Amino acid sequence: MFKDLSSGVKISITRSISTVFEHYMAKIDWEESRFSMEAFVVEWQEYITKHASWYNKVDNDIKGNPLFHEEMASKINETINKILSEEPTQEQMDDIKALEAKLGKEIPFSCRAEARYVIEKANQS
Repeated sequence: MFKDLSSGVKISITRSISTVFEHYMAKIDWEESRFSMEAFVVEWQEYITKHASWYNKVDNDIKGNPLFHEEMASKINETINKILSEEPTQEQMDDIKALEAKLGKEIPFSCRAEARYVIEKANQS
């Protein structure tokens, strides 16, 4: 079912997962121990029904099909795994190294999205 959607809709679905995941992780300060897949899915469902352009382009029969839900769960896991496996850029690592020197403490981060969060949070202080 998912594979039958237009490429634009599939890209929009992936983008909505990424957007909400990064927002959710920022909300919990990227503390993995606070992560709840159930809470994330609730936020994602709210986002797609109120803000995602793709949601109204998918037929209600498809959205109600259990197979589609399984495929969406798989897509969510795939997208989250991809985000978590993206290495930080050299610029991000350099920026965080400079922050660590300035603050005199180690700043943990594990992926590009978390590095972006750490840098943005530090720049807001």
